[in-house]
Amino acid sequence: MAFFPCTRFESRIPLSMRGEAFQQKKWTDLQKLQYSMKLHSELHMLYERLCQLVVVAERKELKMVIENPYTQPHYLTTYWCIKPTVIDKNRTDNGDFFKKPTQFFFINLQPSQNLVFEPLEYTETKVISKVAGTDKTTRQTERSMMHPQYARRFIKQYILPREKI
Repeated sequence: MAFFPCTRFESRIPLSMRGEAFQQKKWTDLQKLQYSMKLHSELHMLYERLCQLVVVAERKELKMVIENPYTQPHYLTTYWCIKPTVIDKNRTDNGDFFKKPTQFFFINLQPSQNLVFEPLEYTETKVISKVAGTDKTTRQTERSMMHPQYARRFIKQYILPREKI
């Protein structure tokens, strides 16, 4: 499960809250303050929803994996009481489009440590800043996409028991 929206927990959000993001350089203090309050409200709501989701999973003993970018500083790694279980610093090593570092929080399960002995299909690496949307998706959606090969390998390596791979 990818937790929505990753952009509210990433390292650039403090810049926007302080009014120091590039697009805010000509804003007035009033504009910056109003935008900062809006961002803070959204951040609070998303953090609360994430905690509620995990509380339900814990109470119902549901197994869940939460994926989120791993940038530093990151709101979840700084303030959340749950630490990432797996950090993948280069997803292209397992056949993804992007090198982007990603953290995975395993709830009510421990990751398997399976070795996956299968060849990687060549996947053209994409640069996040240059990704464009398509006629069916937005740029933001394209940036969030995970290559099916990466997902398959992740499941085999960390989710399935050894005898099932």
